[in-house]
Amino acid sequence: MRHIGPKNRIARKEGIDLGLKTPGTKTHANLLKKINIPPGQHGTSRRRKVSERGKQLHETQKLKYIFGTNMGQMKGYFKKAVKKTGNTGLFLSQFLEKRLDNIVFRLGFAPTRASARQLVNHGHIKVNDKKVSIASYQVKSSDIISFLDEKSIKIPAIEKSLSNKEMILPSWLEKKGIVGKVTSEPTSDLIEKQILLRLVIEYFSR
Repeated sequence: MRHIGPKNRIARKEGIDLGLKTPGTKTHANLLKKINIPPGQHGTSRRRKVSERGKQLHETQKLKYIFGTNMGQMKGYFKKAVKKTGNTGLFLSQFLEKRLDNIVFRLGFAPTRASARQLVNHGHIKVNDKKVSIASYQVKSSDIISFLDEKSIKIPAIEKSLSNKEMILPSWLEKKGIVGKVTSEPTSDLIEKQILLRLVIEYFSR
C-alpha cells in the first residue's frame, strides 16, 4: 500500500530529502531545516542499534518512498531484474527509472513524482503521440514523451515546473521545449546517490 501520511515525517525518519515535497515551497523549506532531526517528541534521544536486516529494510523503504511504489511492485521489479544476466542493482534501477511517472518528473514536467503520477493518471501525457494513463508504464529507448494538449500545459503547477531553468536532465534523457525523449537505457547513478542498492538486493534475496 502506498503511504499517504505526512511526507515530511517520512523524510525526517529516513534522514534525507526523498523528493516528496515541491522545491521552493514553505513545507520543503521547513523539511530542510529539520531533516537531521527524527520525528517524535524524543528526537535523537532514543536511537536504537539497527540490525543488518533492519538496514536492508530501511534502504528498501527509502527506495519505495522515493519512487512512490508499494512493496509488491518493488518486489515485482526485483524478480524481473534478477532474471536478467548481469548487474541486478542496475536492472532494478532501470525498471524504476523507466516508469512513466518518473520520466515525467525527470524531464521537469512536474515538480514531484507524486504530481507526475497524478498528471499521468489523469490522462495529460502522451508517449509517441498516444495517451498513456498508467503511471507504471515502462518507457522504452527512443520513446517521445509530451503533453496531451495545451490545457495540460496551462495547469499552474506544471507551468511553474516548466519555467524552472535550473533543471538538470539525466544523461539518458533529452528535452526540447515541452517534448522529451529517452535516448538510452537509464543508469543507476542518481539512485545510488541516495540508496545502497546492495542492501535492497540482499533484502529481497532472502
